[in-house]
Amino acid sequence: MAVRQGELVARCPYVSKVQAVVGGRWKIELLYYIGIKGVRRFGAIKRCVGGISDSTLSKQLRELERDGLISRHDFGEMPPRVEYRLTPRGEGFVPVLEALREWGEREFAEEEPS
Repeated sequence: MAVRQGELVARCPYVSKVQAVVGGRWKIELLYYIGIKGVRRFGAIKRCVGGISDSTLSKQLRELERDGLISRHDFGEMPPRVEYRLTPRGEGFVPVLEALREWGEREFAEEEPS
C-alpha cells in the first residue's frame, strides 16, 4: 500500500485491472482507431499505428479480444478478410478514449506530434 502523509492508501483493484487490460505501448491507440475512427481491418490498423510489427499487432489484438474489449470476425474468404470491432465493454471505454484525446489536445497542442 502507498503511504501518503502518514496514512495508508488502499490500492484500487479496478484501476489495477484497467491498467492490466489496456496497459502497454499500443492498446489504447488500437482501441482509439478501432472504436472512434472506425478502422476495422488488420492492414488499415497497422497503417494507422505505424511502427508496430505484424506479430506484435496480432498479439495485442488477441489480448484485447481475450479481455472482451474487441471482437474478431473472420469472413472465411480467400484472400483472408478479418475485421475487428469494439464489444459492448469496449464501447463503454469510448468516453475514456475521447477524454484522453481531449486532454492530449489541451496539454500537448504546442508540442511536435510524435
